[in-house]
Amino acid sequence: FCTPCLQECLKPKKPVCGVCRSTLSHGTRALDLEKQIETTETTCNGCNKKMYLSKMRSHAASCSKYQNYIMEGVKAVTKEPLHNSRNLPNRFTFPCPYCNEKNFDQEGLVEHCKTLHSMDAKQVVCPICASMPWGDPNYRSANFMEHLQRRHRFSYDTFVDYDADEDAMMAQVLMRSLRDK
Repeated sequence: FCTPCLQECLKPKKPVCGVCRSTLSHGTRALDLEKQIETTETTCNGCNKKMYLSKMRSHAASCSKYQNYIMEGVKAVTKEPLHNSRNLPNRFTFPCPYCNEKNFDQEGLVEHCKTLHSMDAKQVVCPICASMPWGDPNYRSANFMEHLQRRHRFSYDTFVDYDADEDAMMAQVLMRSLRDK
C-alpha cells in the first residue's frame, strides 16, 4: 500500500484494514514472532548466501542474482499477448455513469465526476472496474466519488499484465514455494 492509503486506514478515530476495511482493534506487538524472524536462518535463492529472515528483504533488494531468479519466474508464467482484439474490453475510454457522456480516459473521468457530480449520491457501477477481468459489471458503489479517489489514482495498465494466465502464475508460485523450502 502507498503511504496516503495506509494513513487513511490508520486514522486514530477508526483504523481499518487496508484490504477488507474492517475495523482494526488495538493490539500488542508480536514479540515472539519478531524474535523468530530475527533468529531463523534462510538461504537466498539467487546467490545461496545464508542470512536471518530479518535481513532477507534488504538483501533481496540488492542481490542481482535474486533479481534474475525472480525475473525467470515472471517469464515462466507470462504468455504471448492475445491478438484477437475483438474480445478485449475497452480499458482506455469510459462513459460517465451519471450522465453517460463518453470517451473519458481514467483521469478525465475522475476529473469530470469531481467537477460535475460530486454531490450526486446515486449508486452507480464504476465503468473502470467493470472493464477489468475481476470487475463485476453489476456492482454499484455505495460512494462512487470516494471509490474514484481511492481506487483510481493510478492507471491499472502501469501495474497489471492482463495477458498473464492466472492459473499458470498460481501453479508457478506453488511450485517455487515447494522448491524454496
